[in-house]
Amino acid sequence: MAEIQQILDFVVAIEQLKDVQRKTKPVGLERYENSAEHSWHACLTALLFKDYANENVDIERVMKMLLIHDLGEIDAGDTIIYASETVENKQLEQQGVERLLALLPESMRQPLLDLWIEFETGDTADAVYARAIDRVPPLLHNLHGDGHSWKQHGISLEQVLAVNTRIGKGSDALWQVIRPKLEQAANDGLMKKER
Repeated sequence: MAEIQQILDFVVAIEQLKDVQRKTKPVGLERYENSAEHSWHACLTALLFKDYANENVDIERVMKMLLIHDLGEIDAGDTIIYASETVENKQLEQQGVERLLALLPESMRQPLLDLWIEFETGDTADAVYARAIDRVPPLLHNLHGDGHSWKQHGISLEQVLAVNTRIGKGSDALWQVIRPKLEQAANDGLMKKER
């Protein structure tokens, strides 16, 4: 019974992810997406594109990574990807993840932390694919939302390509379809062509 209460406490604590506002707006909406919505969207996207992954992946592990990868934002907040991959930000996120996982029974903590670390390091086929798919929804938000976030933050095509080439590492087929869309978006004025 104590373990069930610990899991319930964790489930209540992670509700706060619904209050972490991201930097893109869902397609067709004027409000900004929250991080919990992003996690759901990334999971479903991963499931739909799994047959296009460069390597065989364990889709259950991939989905677990995508469900927990942003939990640290409850403490660290969301930072636009083009500025967020700093050592300091990653440390804040890891501390937040560890704080939350400490609520769970001991038998659950380390396996979930290991998945979070695997996602962050991106060294396995599952993590490479998960990291690739994590980038797709925000790109779609901008491509179908007049480049709202790119324009607001002065993001160039060079920056977008530098961060999002990871899509090709996880799914070359998907990247071959998305990259020309990004280049066209720059030509259409949805982002800066140069820094």
